[in-house]
Parts: sequence; structure tokens; C-alpha cells
Amino acid sequence: MVKEKVFLPGASGSMGYEAFKQLWEKRDKYDIVLLQRPSKKNKKLFKPYEKQCGIKSIPGRGIVEKNGFKIVWGDATNYEDIENACEGIDWCLCPMAFISPAADRNPKMAEAVNTTAIKYIIKAIEAQPGGANHIKFIYIGTVAETGDRLPPIHHGRIGDPLKPSIFDFYAVTKIKGERTVLESNLRYWASIRQTFIMIPDVLSLQDPIMFHQPINSFMENNTWRDAGRGLINCLDIPEDSNFWRRCYNMAGGPSCRITFYDYLNRVMEINGLGSITEVAERKWFALRNFHMQYYEDSYKLNEYIHNWGDSMEDFFEIMKENRPFSLKLISWLCKKSKRFQKIAKKATYKQLKELAMDKTGTLYWYKKNLDMRISAFYGSYKKFESIPEWGIDMPTMHPEPSWHKLNHGYDEDKVSLTIQDLKKAAKFRGGELITEEWNGNMYEKVKWKCAFGHEFEFKPYTVLKAGHWCPDCLPPPWNYDQEAKKNPFFAQVWYPNHNKDEDNFYPENCYEDIL
Repeated sequence: MVKEKVFLPGASGSMGYEAFKQLWEKRDKYDIVLLQRPSKKNKKLFKPYEKQCGIKSIPGRGIVEKNGFKIVWGDATNYEDIENACEGIDWCLCPMAFISPAADRNPKMAEAVNTTAIKYIIKAIEAQPGGANHIKFIYIGTVAETGDRLPPIHHGRIGDPLKPSIFDFYAVTKIKGERTVLESNLRYWASIRQTFIMIPDVLSLQDPIMFHQPINSFMENNTWRDAGRGLINCLDIPEDSNFWRRCYNMAGGPSCRITFYDYLNRVMEINGLGSITEVAERKWFALRNFHMQYYEDSYKLNEYIHNWGDSMEDFFEIMKENRPFSLKLISWLCKKSKRFQKIAKKATYKQLKELAMDKTGTLYWYKKNLDMRISAFYGSYKKFESIPEWGIDMPTMHPEPSWHKLNHGYDEDKVSLTIQDLKKAAKFRGGELITEEWNGNMYEKVKWKCAFGHEFEFKPYTVLKAGHWCPDCLPPPWNYDQEAKKNPFFAQVWYPNHNKDEDNFYPENCYEDIL
């Protein structure tokens, strides 16, 4: 039997490594190709697998290959390395990303990894003999593409407006990466927008970014093992499936839904600290401008790759069992001694306050009068100062509060669209369709114009079904207050928590205020 060859960039990440381990068990069917930075961590991580295949490990950059396993020790931002990795492949499963918070401090690196490297992969695939018509590409996007979705718009679906939050360069570069895939000449592609991936060592994620997220965010999460398994299950999808050339939301379904407030409380409870209200101040948590949502349509992807598995309760049990001995001991002592618990709570409060006072922390922004940060995440200094104590005027956090579906600007029930549908959708976005004739092909580029006069060519699928719009208006800079005034489609996701008289502008170098 001729084995297919699978290229898995990003194999050392939480989703990527789980996918790699599952793919490793299928070596009877697939050869494996990795592209990894030659860091000490990565060399150590993959050395046992090299050994199993009889590969002698090498220092630094280079290519090693034996018994169906190939590692290009290089850099995804180098086209030659991408070209070597794509040689002879049948699949590219791509969870590779340079993520937040690091991405938001280094936008150039985020652009290089999340956008340019994706362009290189597409180019390398198309350069292979028959590559564009044969090689299958699974791109992993992010829930951050749609940004802040607080109630009453906390249920999202594919086709909703893309709205990377202010200062979120990670989301911006992932949108560009996705757009590269959608607008490519590949015959077989899918873009999967991944939600927050829960890993067993949840405390390793402690970072000031935790305070960027409002407590009333509604999260439909995913465990690392369901994410990795789902990605590998894409290999079972046949060529004649209607799965291809579509975007999907990836999460764990209704059993993985929880508010951020309840999530934090469970983490603190498991560690014997009571609740988040006892170890942090409510003001430290932003009021807007992050991401996360429930998915109205995550079931659609599950029908193809059967990724739903773990529930929130499953995850909390996993987290509980995987705590280091020190945390288990602290939790046990907290339950046995009120005095010890009080000391532990005080220490945790101090630790979290230090995070909030980090340069990327919300309390630091307030103390140092960083106007743009306060405006973006709170609205104003007055609104920050007006946040009450825990338990007073708390936002609605019922597990299933009322919500409404967003309007996409055309009749979504129609099986086949006409040029009038495209015109209607363009008008709802404040723009117009320039193309005068269209044959109904959703993957044939047409010309559009946005409300600000920018002209561009995108496929109708990219605009109507995936939520993309004018590339010139995509941040940075962030000019959302003006965008919302001219674009009713976008206004739906802006005005639920922004006033119509706001007039903020965040330049391309806005991130430099904390460097």
C-alpha cells in the first residue's frame, strides 16, 4: 500500500503535539513531515521519535529523514524550508501559529509566522506537480478573528463580521492567513477557527492577558486532546465530500460552554482558594475588547470529524488530577485549615495583582494613564473607576441568556445566489458590487468597493460565507468607530458595547505604548 505523506507544521504546540502523537500511531498509513525550529526544547521533544525511526539527531538546522519520518529543522518564515517540507506531500494540516500574548508584543513576527508563512505554504503546494488539484490543506484559524462577542451577541457562526480586537495583532495576522487560503487556487482546503484550547496544566497559562477578558465572556471551549484528534480525523474525509472549500468553527459543543467568571471560580475552587472574588479585584478585568463566544454552528464540523468528546466537567477532573504535588498539597491544606487558606488566598491575591501590574496588565494601564488601552478595554477612566465590588450590579451571566442571530445581508436560505444577492450583501456592508455580470460561482473572484472607496477582488464565498471584507480597512490601524457608522453589517458587532458618539483611532504602532 502506498502511504500518503502528511506535513504537520506547528507540531510542538498544544493542538499540534496532540495531533502529532495521534498521527504517529497511524504510521502504517501515513508518512510524517515536520518543520520545527531547532530550539533545545524542540530537539528534546522529538528526539525519541527520531530514535524510533533510526534517525541520528543533528545539531542546529538541517533535514533528517528515515523510515517515513522527516524533520526539516528550520524556520517557517524561510521559503526554502517550507519548500523542502512540502516536497511530495498529500496533506498539510496546519495548526502552526505565533500566538498571543507574545504576538501582540511582536507584530512583525506574528505577521511572518501567521501570514507570510501561510503564503509560502500555498506557494509551495501550488509549485508541486499537480499540487493545487491534489494536496489537501487544513488551516487552523482562531475564535479571535471575530473578537468581542459579549451578550446579546454571544452566539456566533461562520459568516459573522470579522472584528479583531484592538491591539490584537495575533487575530489580524490569522485573518490574513485565512484569507490567503480562501483566495488561493487550491481545490481542497478548509479553514477551522479554533476556540480556546484547555490544557491540563492550566496554571502555565497565567499571564496578564487573563485580565483582558471580561468576566461575562461566554466560552465554548475545547480540550487539547479533542482538538488534536479532530485535526487528524480530517484525514478520513474523502475528496468528494462537501466538507471542502468551507470555513468552520471548532469547539467542544454545548457540554463545553461556560462563562469566564464560572471558569475562574472552578479553577480557584479546585485549588482550595474559594472563588476568584476572594483573590482578585473586579476592576482588574476588562469590560470589553477581547474574544470568545458560544458557537451556534460548531456542530457542523463535528458532523465531519467527530471532535466532540470531553465536557467541561471532564476537563476539570483532568486538571485536578494533573496538578503538581505542591498544588495538591496546598489545596488539601486549605481544606484542612482556615488559617492556612487565608494565607494562601493572600499570597494568590499578591501574585495576581503583580500580573495586573505588569506592562500588559490592566491595572498598570490605569496607573500609568495609558489612554488608548483604557479606552479600548474599559471605555474610559470613569468607567474603570465606577466598577463596583464583586456581587454588586453584576452583569448577566445566566448559562443561556437571550441572544439574537446576526444579519448577513442576504437570503441565506437560498441554495443558489444571484448577482442581486451579492449587490444586496455589499450594500449592507456599506459598499457596492462593481462586477456587472456573475455566473453564480461562489469561488470566482468579483470586484467590490467598500464604504471608504477601496476597491478589491474577493470570491463571493470569502465575503458572504466567511465574513471577510475590505483588506484596506482591516486593522491596523483600528478605526472601528468610523467603520460602524458606514457599515451596518459591522455595526451589529460594535454597538452592543460601544456608544455611537465614540470616535477613537488606534494607529498601527499602538502596541509600542508598553514596550
